[in-house]
Amino acid sequence: MSYNDQDLFLQEMEGVAPLKSRPKADLKKNQAETPGQALRRKAAQAELNDPNFLSLDNPKRVQPYDHLEYKRSGVQEGVFKKMRLGKYDIEARLDLHNHTAAEARQAVFDFINDCKKHELRSLIINHGRGLNSNPPAIIKSYVNTWLREMDQVLCFHTALKFHGGSAALYVVLRKSEREKLENRERHAKRTA
Repeated sequence: MSYNDQDLFLQEMEGVAPLKSRPKADLKKNQAETPGQALRRKAAQAELNDPNFLSLDNPKRVQPYDHLEYKRSGVQEGVFKKMRLGKYDIEARLDLHNHTAAEARQAVFDFINDCKKHELRSLIINHGRGLNSNPPAIIKSYVNTWLREMDQVLCFHTALKFHGGSAALYVVLRKSEREKLENRERHAKRTA
C-alpha cells in the first residue's frame, strides 16, 4: 500500500476541527461619547464659530525693550507724530499683565471691537515687557502681530516713558462712518 503526501496529511488530520475565527478588532462603534470626545467636539465647534481671526501661530518676535511702530499707508504724518508724542487724550486702556497668550488674544480682539463700537479712537495697550516670560516678550510679540492684522487699527507706537515706555503702545483706530461724515460736513462749512 503506497501513500502519497496528501493521503498522509489527511490521515494525520483526521478528527481535527478548524478553530472558530472571530474578528481581530471590535468594529462596533461605541455609542457612548467619552468626556474627552465631548470636550474636543465642543472646542472644534467653538473654533468654527469664533469670529476672532487673530492667530496664535508664530508671532513676529520682538525683544522686551524694542520700540514698536506701525502706520498704514495713507495715515498723515502729522497724525502719526501727534500719536507718537502722546498728544492724543487716551480714551481707553487695556492691561494684559498676567494674561496667557489665549487670554490676551481674546482681550485684544474684544477691546479693539468695543472701542470701535463706542467710537473711541485713541487707546493705550499695556502689554508688559515680558522679561520673565518664556520666551521673552511673548505677549508683546503677539500684540505687535495682532494689531497689524486688524483693519480698524490705523497706527501704533511704543508709548512714552510716563505711559509705560516699551511696555505699552499708543493705538489709533479708524474713524467711524458717522465721524467721517461729521468731519466732511465741518470742513464743507469752512469752505462755504
